Amino acid sequence: MAATNQAEELFSETAAHYAEKDFTRNTRAEADFIVAECGLPPGSHILDMGCGTGRHAVELACRGYRVTGVDIAAGMLAEARKAADRAGVTVSWIEADATRFATPERFDAALSLCGGAFGILNLDDDPADHDRAVLHALNAALKPGAPLILTTLNAFARLRELTDADLAPGRFDLLTLEEIYADEADTSGGIERLRLKERRWLPPELIALCHDTGFAVAHIWGGTSGHWDRRPLRLDEPELMLVASRQWSVASRQNGFDPSDY
Repeated sequence: MAATNQAEELFSETAAHYAEKDFTRNTRAEADFIVAECGLPPGSHILDMGCGTGRHAVELACRGYRVTGVDIAAGMLAEARKAADRAGVTVSWIEADATRFATPERFDAALSLCGGAFGILNLDDDPADHDRAVLHALNAALKPGAPLILTTLNAFARLRELTDADLAPGRFDLLTLEEIYADEADTSGGIERLRLKERRWLPPELIALCHDTGFAVAHIWGGTSGHWDRRPLRLDEPELMLVASRQWSVASRQNGFDPSDY
């Protein structure tokens, strides 16, 4: 990881205004989808990796679920705690890097939504290693058979927009599907352009990565915020959704077990 974590800095600085973004306005409908898709009764324990300001975590807690929200950004978690207090619910909040998250707890389901942990990288992060590490952490935290719902950036949509000029060094890399992203943040020194990388995914490579990290993929659907449904992915939508379940542990393969043998 970078000595200065650009993702933590950017998300902390923008946390107070996160709820003003258009894509945050359909939380209840998205929670309806999560509950229906996971098929778990209230009281089940759900891990929200990259929970941000806690909009899904708090809504699920309001519906009787036990929720643990994990985020790298202290500013995001500060807003999440306020939201939980306003709603009168209890959520366990953990400040941690998703690539290094470890817990003895085993969860009934996991979420990684809206680029909160997956696909958003520091400038010196390796894109394949970063997202593989996030999936390893999710795998280790889930009970066998437990569902995972993950949304991430749809590479098809960006590729259809690109011109050769966009492929200049330091912009979009066709070999890794990563792109430099810059946003303004109010830092102690004034307005600063904070630069990150976004890693976009094509369904076949995402399915392969999930299989390699112990997940069986059930569906790839359209996953653009506010438009979640059991429907095919469209080429031009910003996000895709992966629905999978934990089939085996990474540790079991490291100890000599290979699920392809069975």
